[in-house]
Amino acid sequence: MGGCTRGDDGRFRAGAADAGDPYVPGAGNGGYDVAHYRLKVRYDPGSDRLTGEATITATATAGLSRFNLDLAGLAVDRVRVDGAPARHRRDGNELVVTPAHGLASGKSFTTEVTYAGVPQPLPSGELGSGGFHATGDGAIALGQPESASTWFPVDDHPSDKATYDIEVTVPDGLAALSNGVLRSRASRDGWTTWSWSEGSPMASYLTTLVIGNYRVSTGSHAGKPMVTAVAAGLPADGPAAASLARTGEIVDFLASLFGPYPFDAYGGIAVADDRIRYALETQSRPVYGPGFFRGGRPDTEVVAHELAHQWFGDSVSVARWSDIWLNEGFATYAEWLWTEHDGSRTLARSFATQYAATDWTRPSVDPGRPAMFGDAVYQRGALAVHALRRAVGDDTFFRILRGWTTERRDGTATTADFVAYAERAAGRPLRALLDAWLVGGTAPALP
Repeated sequence: MGGCTRGDDGRFRAGAADAGDPYVPGAGNGGYDVAHYRLKVRYDPGSDRLTGEATITATATAGLSRFNLDLAGLAVDRVRVDGAPARHRRDGNELVVTPAHGLASGKSFTTEVTYAGVPQPLPSGELGSGGFHATGDGAIALGQPESASTWFPVDDHPSDKATYDIEVTVPDGLAALSNGVLRSRASRDGWTTWSWSEGSPMASYLTTLVIGNYRVSTGSHAGKPMVTAVAAGLPADGPAAASLARTGEIVDFLASLFGPYPFDAYGGIAVADDRIRYALETQSRPVYGPGFFRGGRPDTEVVAHELAHQWFGDSVSVARWSDIWLNEGFATYAEWLWTEHDGSRTLARSFATQYAATDWTRPSVDPGRPAMFGDAVYQRGALAVHALRRAVGDDTFFRILRGWTTERRDGTATTADFVAYAERAAGRPLRALLDAWLVGGTAPALP
């Protein structure tokens, strides 16, 4: 992480106010590394009011006189650092915390934040408004590249992954769905508390909170818990439920190619809110917008795409958003693999169709913020993955993918990291090949 360092004279300095990523100016912070978030939130759909307590365990990576957390719109009642009251102030969507004493580099410290308010979504972006959306029966907190800061204080950048315990209290009768393993569900005085735990490091944008009337199914798959949920506003026997029902089957197919599934739980959530015009790979439990299921038939392609992200994007996350093709190119390619396996379209057809349609003037790597969710990232990225496969052969290709997801599990990576790993695993230079397919300005020769 970026941030100011402790000077030679022993003074402590302020941590940086963002992570230094030009794709998300103001997001993330510097001077510390978060290990764990413990969140306790209570949400009342009648008033849209959320109250929360966040306990954040981190290590200072620099000598800090103060540090920032990302928090959009909610009012902070109290902040404590290592049990002592800390001064705090707001600076836009930044919460600036000044502890009673400086934090030495390497010191582990705990920050407790008590906060409340009516959460709001962030301004509209390429995928629509991200963040916290109140609904008629509850709420949906979701979005990429930013969303977490609308409902809890956070270092909101994928370069600082952490584990999570998320405890959500809602009126009896409503579901409160989140990431990871459902540890408990208990009712008291008309309110039910759902306790979730994600024990693998997770990028903040992959957190989710979905509250409302949902048909929740619990079970297990391959010895791990499976929780799926379909909004009550969608048909009980409709395409959304049928699509989610194939989650375990699709995961097993992908695991045969990419290596063991990287998390402790499986699942998916189908929402009915038309503001959610996308699907998102929220860790261990992707969320699917209603538009994917309006054709009256199951859409397992989108399920395969989001489940592939559990390896490419969630377990192995981008260190900076300019390398988002590492998420989307591989997930799109996995979608092509699944459609061939499922008998609906051959991989050769998917490749040929997209090759003919690609605008080669648009790069996959560092496409610019306005194009970070464009075809060059998804489709051209997938073409590059297949070109790599054709160049090195199937045995080496899948050895690269399994080795990459194993070596980088729970971490972050860049395009340069992937190229270096692929070259090492293949035992041959590959940079020129991948440059041609990812950033070259003309159509590369077919492999």
